[in-house]
Amino acid sequence: MQTMQLVAAVVMAMQQPVPPLPPLPGRFPILVAPPVDALMVASDGLMALQGLEGLAGLEGLEGLEGLEGLEGLEGLEGLEGMEGLAGLARLDGLDALDPEPPMVSQDAQDPTDSLWRAARQAFNRGDYTSAANLYGDVARRYPSAARAGDALYWGAFALYKNDDLDHARSLLVTQQRQYSKAATRRDAAALFARIQTALAKQGDEEAMRWVTAHAQQPAQPAELAEPAEPTQPGQPAQPAQPGTSRGCPGEDDEDDVRVAALNGLLQMDAGSALPILQKVLARRDGCSAGLRRKAVFIISQKRGSETENLLLDVAQHDPDSEVRQQAVFWLSQVPTDRAVGMLDSILRTTDDEELREKALFALSQQHSPRAGQILRGYAENANAPSDAREKAIFWLGQQHSAENAAFLRGLYGKLTDEDLKEKVIFSLSQMHDADNNRWLMDIALNERESTEMRKKALFWAGQTGGDLAQLSGLYDRMQNREMKEQLIFVYSQRHEPAAVDRLIQIAKTEQDRELRKKAIFWLGQSHDPRAAQVLLEIINQ
Repeated sequence: MQTMQLVAAVVMAMQQPVPPLPPLPGRFPILVAPPVDALMVASDGLMALQGLEGLAGLEGLEGLEGLEGLEGLEGLEGLEGMEGLAGLARLDGLDALDPEPPMVSQDAQDPTDSLWRAARQAFNRGDYTSAANLYGDVARRYPSAARAGDALYWGAFALYKNDDLDHARSLLVTQQRQYSKAATRRDAAALFARIQTALAKQGDEEAMRWVTAHAQQPAQPAELAEPAEPTQPGQPAQPAQPGTSRGCPGEDDEDDVRVAALNGLLQMDAGSALPILQKVLARRDGCSAGLRRKAVFIISQKRGSETENLLLDVAQHDPDSEVRQQAVFWLSQVPTDRAVGMLDSILRTTDDEELREKALFALSQQHSPRAGQILRGYAENANAPSDAREKAIFWLGQQHSAENAAFLRGLYGKLTDEDLKEKVIFSLSQMHDADNNRWLMDIALNERESTEMRKKALFWAGQTGGDLAQLSGLYDRMQNREMKEQLIFVYSQRHEPAAVDRLIQIAKTEQDRELRKKAIFWLGQSHDPRAAQVLLEIINQ
C-alpha cells in the first residue's frame, strides 16, 4: 500500500505542473512619488500554502518576498504576454485618446465633403502633412462652411503632430478669432496650451509669457465641454454640450490650461520659475490643491536657493494633506540638516499615517549619520506604531551598512512582536553579507525561537545564497518535522546539482512517508535528468 502511494506521488510529480502564482497580498501601501513612491510588499499567507500538497508548487511564491519595495509592479506580471502590442506604436495619432475628426452634419450637396473625408483618412493613417494641407484647403476654399472652424482645429492638430508648432498656434488663434462657436473650440483651448508649453520649452518668449500668466490664474472649477464622441463615416457628430463641469483640475490633468502652463515652468531656470510657483503655492481657493501638488513637484526639480525653504514651508503649513505629503516626500532630495530636522519633527508629532510614511522614506534617502540615527531610534521605539516601525526596519535594511546590520541583529533579541522580528529577518537577508547569513542560520537552529521564525530564517538563508553544504547538513540534525519540510523546499529552490542530490537521497531513504512524497514532488519539477531516472526507479520498485 505504501509503495502504491509513493508511485502515485511520482506520477503526480511528473504530470502536475506547478500551479500558476496568485498575486501577492500587499502589506505596505505604495509611496506615490509624483510619480515616484515607496516600495514595500510582505509575504503574508505564503507559508500557509505549504501544507496543501496538491498546491506544493505555490511554495515558490515565498521567493517573491524579495520584491518587497516593488509593490507597484505586482500588477505587471499579467502583461508578460502583451509584447505583441508593440505594434500599437503605429497608433501615435491617437495618443491621449484624442478623438477622431468628427463628421459634422452637412447638406447632401456640401462641397467640403470629399476634402473632409480625404483629410480624415490621411490623419488616421498618420500622414499628418497631407492631413494638415487638406484641412487647410477646407478652411481656405470654403471659409463660410460649417466645417471651416473645425478644419482649423484638426489642421492645427496635424501640424502639432508634425512639430510645426508656430503654424499650428496661428491656426488656433485664427479659429478663436473667426470661429468662436466651432464645436472644437473647447478642445482647441487644451491643444493651444500644449503647443504653448512645447514652444516655451524651446525658448519662445511669447509662449513663455503665456505660460507664466496662465500658471497664476485663479483655480476655479472649469466649465469646459466634454470632447465630441468619435463617429462613423456618414453619421453626424454630437456637438459638445456647453456648461458641463469637469470639476477641479488634478496635477495630472494635462488638458487643463493651468496644468499645462505649470508644466512649461519645468523648462525655465529656477530664478524665473520659483517666484511664479511661490504664488501658486500661496493660493487657498477651493480648487487650487491639484495645482499646488503639481507646483511642489516642479519645485523639487529645481536647484535654487529657495527650493528648501518652499518645501519646508509647504510641509508645515499647507492645508491639504496630500500637498504636505508631496512636500515631505520631496524633502528626500534636499540633503540638509534643516530638512532632516523637519522630518524628525514630523515623525515625533504627526498622527497622519501617510505623512509619517513619507517622512520615513525621505529620511532613508538622506544618507547622513543623523538621518540613520533617527531611523534606528524610531525602529526601537516601543511607543511608535508597529507598522511605522516595520517600515523603519525595512529602510534600514536597504542601506546595506555594517552599522545598520549590527543594530538590527541586536534589535531582534529585544523584540516580542513577531511581525517586527520577521521584518528584521527579511531586512538582514537583503544585505547579502556573510555575517548576516550566519546569523540567519543560527536563528534557524535555535530551538528557543518559534517554528515560524526559524522557518523564515531558513527560507531567507536559502534564498540569499547561504552555504548549500551547511544547509544540506542541517537535514539530519533537525528533529522538527516542519523544519525538515522547509529544508526540502529550500533545496528545491536551489539550482546547484548538490541540491538535487539531497532531494534524491531524501526521496530514496527518508522513513517519513510524507517527507518522501514532498521530495518526490519537487524532483518532478526539476529539469535535472537524474531526477527523471530516480522517479522511474521508484515506480519500478
